[in-house]
Amino acid sequence: MKALNIISLIILILGGLNWLVIGIFEWNLVEELFDGSDTIGAKIVYIIVGLAALYALSFFSKVSEE
Repeated sequence: MKALNIISLIILILGGLNWLVIGIFEWNLVEELFDGSDTIGAKIVYIIVGLAALYALSFFSKVSEE
């Protein structure tokens, strides 16, 4: 379970950094890598980041225990 937590956080950090780059430079790395946001590869990346975010919601119960 600890490995899944770490993987989820890494994915969320990479997704957050991509949003930072979009906000500052108006350049989307995912779209650049997969030649657009409508491609299957880009959609898979967005789905993985979204699933990692949903999984990270479970971290709130762990934080509130501490």
